[in-house]
Amino acid sequence: MVPFAGYEMPVQYEGLAQEHHAVRNSVGVFDVSHMGEFGVKGKDAEALISWICSNSITKMVDMQAQYNCMPNNQGGIVDDLIVYRWSQEEYTLVVNASNISKDWDWIMEQKALKGFDCELEDMSDDISLIAVQGPKAMNVLQKLTSIDLSDIKFYHFDAGSFAGSDDVVISNTGYTGSGGFELYVWNHDAEMIWDSIMDAGEEFDIMPCGLGARDTLRLEKGYCLYGNDINDETSPIEAGLGWITKFSEPFNNDDYHKNIKENGPDKKLVGFEMVEKGIPRQHYLIYDSNENSIGEVTSGTQSPTLGKAIGMGYVKPSNSSVGDEFYIQIRKNRIKARVVKLPFVD
Repeated sequence: MVPFAGYEMPVQYEGLAQEHHAVRNSVGVFDVSHMGEFGVKGKDAEALISWICSNSITKMVDMQAQYNCMPNNQGGIVDDLIVYRWSQEEYTLVVNASNISKDWDWIMEQKALKGFDCELEDMSDDISLIAVQGPKAMNVLQKLTSIDLSDIKFYHFDAGSFAGSDDVVISNTGYTGSGGFELYVWNHDAEMIWDSIMDAGEEFDIMPCGLGARDTLRLEKGYCLYGNDINDETSPIEAGLGWITKFSEPFNNDDYHKNIKENGPDKKLVGFEMVEKGIPRQHYLIYDSNENSIGEVTSGTQSPTLGKAIGMGYVKPSNSSVGDEFYIQIRKNRIKARVVKLPFVD
C-alpha cells in the first residue's frame, strides 16, 4: 500500500505480473474510487464543457462517453478526463484524483469568466469506481445485471440495477486496452458490489489488481498518464493527442495548439524499446549518438507481455521516426533504445 492523493492505494495484491496477465488474458478488478466526479447541469452545460475541453463535445450523443483534455492558458493541459453525456443539459466529468481541487477551481473560474448558466456539483467523495477489465469482464458482470452489456458500445454507458444496487452506472471504458467496464457506484454499495464481482468471477480466476499492473497495462498501450506523459506544460499535439484536439468548435487557448499543429511541435512523445539491458524511468535523460541531450523519459517499465523494457518520452522531431535510435542515461551508463510504433501491444 502507498499513499496517493489522500488515499491508501494498493500497488499490488499477489504480484504485478500475475495481475497484469490476468487482465490481458481473463479478468481483473481495480478499485479506482480515488478518481473525481463532477456533475454539470443546466442550460449552458454543453457550452461550458465545449469551451473547457479540446475534443468535439457538440458531436456527442446521449449516453456517450468521450476521452478529453482541458487546455490551460500556458499551452499545457489542466487535466485529461472522461466526459459522460446524459443529455445536452447534463454531464458528468471524471477527473484524475490528484487534480480534483485544481480542476474544480479551473472549471469554476472559466464558468464565471464566460458567464455560463449551469450548476456544478463535486460528487467525488460520494462515488466509488470499480474497473473490471479483461476479455472475460462481460462474462463476469452479465451474471449480476439484467442490462444487456453487449448492447453498450465502446465509450458508451447505461445505468440501472446491478448486484442488488438500483443505481449503478456501467460504462464500456477503461485504461488497460483489454476491454471491460467501469462501474460508478454509491459508496454505501461499493463493498457489496466488489464482493459480488469477485464471487461471480471465481470461475475465470478473477484477480484484484493494484496500481502497478494498472501502470504496466496502460503503458503497453501507449496511453498517457497525467503527471508523467502530459502535464501543465505539454500540448496535446506534442503528446500525440491530436485525435482529441478538434478545431471545429472553439475551446480555451485553441489558437496556440492550432499553431503547433500547423507548424509542427518542438518536441514529440514517442514510444521506444530498450535495445540493450536497462529499465528506463521518468526524468531519465535521452541523448543522440553525438552525445547531445534531445529529451527525457516520461514513463518506463519492464513489459510483462513483451518481456522487454519499454518507455515513452519527449524527443526532438528529428529523432522521433520509427527505427531511430538514441541513448537513455541510466545511472552512469547510456543505454541504446529504438523508437517503435505505438501501441507496444496490439
